[in-house]
Parts: sequence; C-alpha cells; structure tokens
Amino acid sequence: MSSISRSDVAHLARLSRLAVTDEELDRFAGQLDQVLAAVARVGEAAVADVPPMTHAVPLTNVLRPDEVTPSLSRDVVLAGAPAAEDGRIRVPRILGDAE
Repeated sequence: MSSISRSDVAHLARLSRLAVTDEELDRFAGQLDQVLAAVARVGEAAVADVPPMTHAVPLTNVLRPDEVTPSLSRDVVLAGAPAAEDGRIRVPRILGDAE
C-alpha cells in the first residue's frame, strides 16, 4: 500500500494550484511514494564518521577580482533605452500603488 494517498496528492495539487486529473492522482501518488522511498534509503547511509561539508570536492574562488573598469556613460545608455525620464530608464509599472 502506498504511503502517499490520492487525497494527499489532491491536497498538494490544491496547495500548488495545479489542476490534475483522476488518472494523474493515481500516477503521482505512486511516483511520490517512490521518491520518498529513495530519500529514506539515502537517510540509511552509514555516515557517522563523515565530516559535514558543503561540497564533495574542495572549491576555490574562480571569480575575477572586483575591479572598477570603464563602462558606458549615462547618456549612451539612456539613448539606447526605449524611454527615459529624469536621467533614468523608464519602465512600465507592474505593481499597484503602495499602501
């Protein structure tokens, strides 16, 4: 018997605002059960003597140094913008008025 039921999947779908069919509820219940079983197997690994780490191999910083370099002037940037206002690029409003 599956530890994830159709009603569990339906509940998760509602929370996620996903529309799923009855057929998908059955299929997803089985798939989610397999995922949880795989995660449980990982939890059974003998790792008591393994030190905590963030990566399996040592990492070095591969980023370039943060140095100031010449860039485009404001006038050049604003000349290429579709709209400009008060020395800034004007973009369409996407949010309502702040309350």
